[in-house]
Amino acid sequence: MSNHAPVTDWVHDFDHTDPRWTENPFPIWDELRAEGPVVHTKRFLGCYMPTTYEAVREIAHDTEHFSSRRVIVRDVRPEIKNTAPPITSDPPEHKPAKQLLLPPFTPDAMKKLQPRVRAICNELIDEFIADGKCDAAARYTKHIPVRAIAHMLGIPEKDGDLFIKWIHEILELGIKDDDIMMRAVHEMTGYFVGHIEHRKKHPTNDLISTLMHARDKSGQPLSDEHVLGSLRLLLIAGIDTTWSAIGASLWHLAKTPADRERLVAEPELMPTAVEELLRAYSPVTMAREVMKETVVSGCPVKPGNMVLLSFPAANRDPAMFPDADKVVIDRKENRHAAFGLGIHRCVGSNLARMEMTVALEEWLKRIPDFRLDPAGRVAWSEGTVRGPRQLPLLFGKAR
Repeated sequence: MSNHAPVTDWVHDFDHTDPRWTENPFPIWDELRAEGPVVHTKRFLGCYMPTTYEAVREIAHDTEHFSSRRVIVRDVRPEIKNTAPPITSDPPEHKPAKQLLLPPFTPDAMKKLQPRVRAICNELIDEFIADGKCDAAARYTKHIPVRAIAHMLGIPEKDGDLFIKWIHEILELGIKDDDIMMRAVHEMTGYFVGHIEHRKKHPTNDLISTLMHARDKSGQPLSDEHVLGSLRLLLIAGIDTTWSAIGASLWHLAKTPADRERLVAEPELMPTAVEELLRAYSPVTMAREVMKETVVSGCPVKPGNMVLLSFPAANRDPAMFPDADKVVIDRKENRHAAFGLGIHRCVGSNLARMEMTVALEEWLKRIPDFRLDPAGRVAWSEGTVRGPRQLPLLFGKAR
């Protein structure tokens, strides 16, 4: 997948798209952290990576020196054309753009959505439970967030397959191939323009309409471009991430029978377990662009570089989490950074937690006993979002 030369020195020449990082990043992060709180690579036109919770926190809170105008580390830094407010916004534009997105994702809104998500999970399980096995990434985890967000947006749930295609093209193929990325963004834009135009004549009661009727701080309606950017964000940020978190959780439970049996026996432990699975297998790494020189945890940081802002590495920092490399499903103190830190903290965290909880609850109710299929191979995604893309599971006891 990667046309990069293999890494021989992680500390001075790291590459987060290297297959070994994709497969098992945890020992690499330990090696980098042992070296210092910030490391640098010349790859990607120059990129820093904070390795400790504290260094990640400092950068995430410092919007003066670090811009969110680019949130993916890539081989190129093309001119910025398509924004996705508020994730790509800096202060002062950031706050009003984010406030518009908060109401649809309140805990109360999630309670209303929960029955539909439970039904989606069971409809999916119905399709493969009789087979005694499945690729859980392809048949289950991928579809839950896609159908849930389609339901919220008021568009056909079956269009979810289109979203999956675009997200793959933008987040994976597009990192190396700008043409694929631009084409996918173009197709996605065309799709949503059609839905926006239709609602101008036929108003609906869904998330697209909510955005169309929103007003900015001067009382003006949002531009179509802003509405499109926010829809782009909801799709790209809301699907791959949750799909990955649910998948990594099932992967962990498939290979850790003690945790699985405990969750089946003590369902009230689920909220605590979900937080720990988010900490241990955080799917999302964001990026920042260094705008002016500063110091992070004693390390000088210079403009002209990107920053790989690894919330997953922060969540494995033993200075912040005792037994950071162990999954402790009843961990009490757990101030993890899976949803980010600072002003860009995830707007959809309530949705993600609800989808993860429901997806694991419904699976464990119906398939309490499952394991990795030794005949299959688990494959993890590369880049900004890490999660299982192939997850072959067998149900029931080994005969």
